[in-house]
Amino acid sequence: MTGFVSKVFSKILRFINRGHQRSVKAKKNIIASFLIKGISILIGFYMVPLTIGYVQKEQYGIWLTISSVVAWFAFLDIGLGHGLRNKLSEAIAKGEWKKAKIYVSTTYVILGIIFLLIFALFFVVEPWLNWQTILNTQSVEQGELRLVAITTFLFFCVNFVLRLIDSIFYAFQRPAFKGFINLMSNVLTLSIIIILTHTTEGNLLYLALTLGISPMVVLFAVSLFMFNSEFKSIAPSIKYVKRSYFNDLISLGVRFFLVNISVVIIFATDNMIITQLFGPSEVPAYSIAHKYFGLITVGFSFILVPMWSAYTEAYVKNDIDWVLSVVNKLKKAWMVLVVIAIILLAISKPFFKLWVPEIDVPWLLSVMMCIYVIVLSWGNIFVNFVNGVGKIRLQMIVGIIGTIVNIPLSYFFGEILGLGSAGVIGASIVSIAYGPVLAPIQFKKIIKGTASGIWNS
Repeated sequence: MTGFVSKVFSKILRFINRGHQRSVKAKKNIIASFLIKGISILIGFYMVPLTIGYVQKEQYGIWLTISSVVAWFAFLDIGLGHGLRNKLSEAIAKGEWKKAKIYVSTTYVILGIIFLLIFALFFVVEPWLNWQTILNTQSVEQGELRLVAITTFLFFCVNFVLRLIDSIFYAFQRPAFKGFINLMSNVLTLSIIIILTHTTEGNLLYLALTLGISPMVVLFAVSLFMFNSEFKSIAPSIKYVKRSYFNDLISLGVRFFLVNISVVIIFATDNMIITQLFGPSEVPAYSIAHKYFGLITVGFSFILVPMWSAYTEAYVKNDIDWVLSVVNKLKKAWMVLVVIAIILLAISKPFFKLWVPEIDVPWLLSVMMCIYVIVLSWGNIFVNFVNGVGKIRLQMIVGIIGTIVNIPLSYFFGEILGLGSAGVIGASIVSIAYGPVLAPIQFKKIIKGTASGIWNS
């Protein structure tokens, strides 16, 4: 038995260490990400019923809605996170370490200023907002909702700046480190919620504080450690902040910024739309289905995420054969993913009853969510490459169109046709047409060198 295990282990090691250095690094990160994220997913699944038990169903729906609304402000980074990822990847590929340090320093300072101003503006405007109307609820007092909203927004701003360390890990083709940060945040969050359930009554503000403080502590500690060790050569410094490099970052960042706006509106408005059309009590069912079938996109992202910066490096070095080889393997992986998605759909009903018996997830919602993750994953194979090489103008334009039609379609499918929350996700499927339809065409054009005009900008 020991000999058999040893042989299997040896074959796994040979597989991991076989191939191009870029592929070897990607495989190591993919495996590490699966292990780390697997634990995070288990924690996340356990945390949902625990959290619902602590604050009850409607309050949990309220917090989900507030956090999704706050997430809309992610686009106000004007694409600097993605811009840093691509520009830093290029600098690393060329060995330009001083330029890399300038990019990192400039991005931290600019993003810090942006989110400081955003929070100041929010603090001024917030007293004029009626949160009970916005969230369509009377079960929680306006004063408590205000505190929850301010707390959630404050930690969002701080954590968004701290999360630039994720872009740096991506640029170094080490996405597993981001997974480690999320795992540590989830462990700390779970620990605090367990303590709260035993020491306090359900409190929405305590939940908001917990879900804000936990990632902040972990992100700050990891950033401090990395910038004083392995990333010391590119650690942010005021001396290396250069306005001229900001133009370099912003030219690419603005395009990512517009893409992010469309992504945020298409993906993050679903909770708000459901709240307004059907009430906050319907949000948990949508969230449960999204988390369950999201296992597909999360699992596939383990493979895709390391490739973004790897594509950047390969494109800079004109290594087209490697790109084609990777994309062909990803297509095969997607076919396996489709089978897994169908299996998850088949067992979804009994699984939901076992996992969260107090939440009824409609069968139609499960079917639409299954279709959604399959379509999204297919498109992401090609979108990832397009993002990596920075040819995102077409994606930007189609994304804006998708943004415009998403909310009217959600209303039409959900309310007029009576499909409920399933209609809302149906609108999202239509709105993400760029990925599954146009991105494969653009990919072929870029690879063959025939891309021109909007396809190559």
